[in-house]
Amino acid sequence: MANMSLEKQKMPELAPDIRNKNFEEVALGYTPEQAVEEAGRCLNCKNKPCVGGCPVQIDIPAFIQKIQQKDFEGAYQIISASSALPAVCGRVCPQENQCEGRCVRGIKGEPVAIGRLERFVADWHMKNATAVPEKPVSNGKRIAIIGSGPAGLTCAGDLARKGYEVTVFEALHVAGGVLVYGIPEFRLPKAIVAREIEGLKAMGVKVETNMVIGRVLSVDELFEQGFDGVFIGTGAGLPRFMGIPGENLKGVLSANEFLTRVNLMKAYLPDSETPIQRGRRVAVVGGGNVAMDAARCAKRLGAEEVYIIYRRSMEEIPARAEEIHHAIEEGIIFKTLTNPVEILGDEHQNVTGLSCVEMTLGEPDASGRRRPVVKEGSRHTLEMDTVIMAIGTSPNPLIRSTTPGLETNQYGCIVTEEETGLTSREMVYAGGDAVTGAATVILAMGAGKQAAKAIDEKLSK
Repeated sequence: MANMSLEKQKMPELAPDIRNKNFEEVALGYTPEQAVEEAGRCLNCKNKPCVGGCPVQIDIPAFIQKIQQKDFEGAYQIISASSALPAVCGRVCPQENQCEGRCVRGIKGEPVAIGRLERFVADWHMKNATAVPEKPVSNGKRIAIIGSGPAGLTCAGDLARKGYEVTVFEALHVAGGVLVYGIPEFRLPKAIVAREIEGLKAMGVKVETNMVIGRVLSVDELFEQGFDGVFIGTGAGLPRFMGIPGENLKGVLSANEFLTRVNLMKAYLPDSETPIQRGRRVAVVGGGNVAMDAARCAKRLGAEEVYIIYRRSMEEIPARAEEIHHAIEEGIIFKTLTNPVEILGDEHQNVTGLSCVEMTLGEPDASGRRRPVVKEGSRHTLEMDTVIMAIGTSPNPLIRSTTPGLETNQYGCIVTEEETGLTSREMVYAGGDAVTGAATVILAMGAGKQAAKAIDEKLSK
């Protein structure tokens, strides 16, 4: 009989006043008993609306049924048939806007905690499974994957399962892309990412780090070396700034740089030699997940006060509800309907404050959200010593500038066929943030999966 509770099983978490001083994972995960109890809330709908909300098309009711039967490994096998990174997705996917957003149980209560159940299953597998994935028989075809973020790893995993000899080229010294440089340890432990990548290596995927494609090798040279196809999943790592006075002052940095120093370069460790800005009063400009991550990291690095400066209201803020909830619990101060117009500094070029104006919301703009309008006579100054810009990123121009005939749009994003990921170059595919601009991990994975299918169909003819 289904569990008809209107509420999800609560996720055990570290207490806010403890976790905002360390980088340990905030969410502790379900116990087996909690997972089975939550799985009992699934109605096993015949039309599976949740699956329609999943960019990688996991058979969600099927894996939840396995949890109900306490067959946790069976549940993992169902998930891993569609997702190359289940432990990652269970932690960072915006399920509330995707699978859980379509759950029937959400009509008269909370949806089934699909993401928490996926995380439980993946973590159980990592702790208990002993079998090593088998390397498929090679079909003799070679594919180069540029970038080891979620799009690249997903494409690599799907092609490796079909017998392709896959090599992933990563520009940094550690594989994982945004999963290792962008998402903090307290949301996604890096050991989890490393384990997922080891699983891909066991299937035969080769990973070459410190390989900046466009400098060490070009896309054309990859074909000259015998690769039959190329997938570009280089993400969107070029930070944007507002273009306001004072952005060159000491104490102003991008969220991209800040998070890279914290996460990839381990600046949060007590014995780290990585230099990092440790502000006393920190303003993070932006309202997305990256802004929340930067603000929560700044708090953990010792800031007395951390502010989120966002030009719209809390109703329009784009970050995940869970991230906003955690940030508020941890003492992050939200100043919404506020927009910076100048960063102020002293004679030594150090940041001393942020000059802002108050905003009101007018008519909806092209995005469908109400357009922020400056309130007359509202300019005011906030005392700050650090300003972190988290207003978005765009693709690095290196690939497009070194690949003749590769079509890009006005934003520097690679243009592809919507259904296949094929670019303007023959046998060159692309997906993820390099195509869409900054988006989510799971959407990038969906693009990688789509491209892998198209590559296989092309080369199997």
